[in-house]
Amino acid sequence: MKLVSESFPHEAPIPERCAFCVPDPGQHACPGSNRNPALSWTDLPAGTKSLVLICHDADAPAKPDNVNTEGKSISARRKRTDFCHWVLVDIPADAVGVQEGEFSDGVTQRGKPGPAGARGTRQGINDYTQWFARDEDMAGNYFGYDGPCPPWNDSIVHHYHFTLYALDFERCPVGGEFTRHSVIAAMEGHILETAMLTGTYSLNPNVAA
Repeated sequence: MKLVSESFPHEAPIPERCAFCVPDPGQHACPGSNRNPALSWTDLPAGTKSLVLICHDADAPAKPDNVNTEGKSISARRKRTDFCHWVLVDIPADAVGVQEGEFSDGVTQRGKPGPAGARGTRQGINDYTQWFARDEDMAGNYFGYDGPCPPWNDSIVHHYHFTLYALDFERCPVGGEFTRHSVIAAMEGHILETAMLTGTYSLNPNVAA
């Protein structure tokens, strides 16, 4: 099974049009076009009944200390954790990909609606839900895709992993406002094969993505 993108090559920078935030010389960062990247796949294993797509940043700081703080830098030695950017389930087995901007086109204050998605899919809530929980202007449930917005003072490039799962069931057994963790638990024992595509991104002008 192979996963590729017309929006960016494997292990190359994710284009700014697919990011939640883009560099801004006056205020470090501002909202981007936030378009989900185009993705396509081939060579699904026999018996595939549906697909799940998950995107996560593997380099998010584990604690918010000094994140986006003037005069501070987040060290490369800082403990890192995963930050989920997209959970898409119930992708039909006969689908061959998603188009750029099909599931997200622009930053939606307080989050896009869900879980119902295009073509009968369902979308889980991503980790911007937790990140903005105490922000009066942005708090809400963030369903679907919301792209990269790493700390603008981070000293490392962030890596975004898009993982496609081929499954032996037609509908993922999760309901309501599900998350990446609940989907991963539900897929246990039902994964036929996986494929991964990785992109990079940074808002720090001193760090090359």
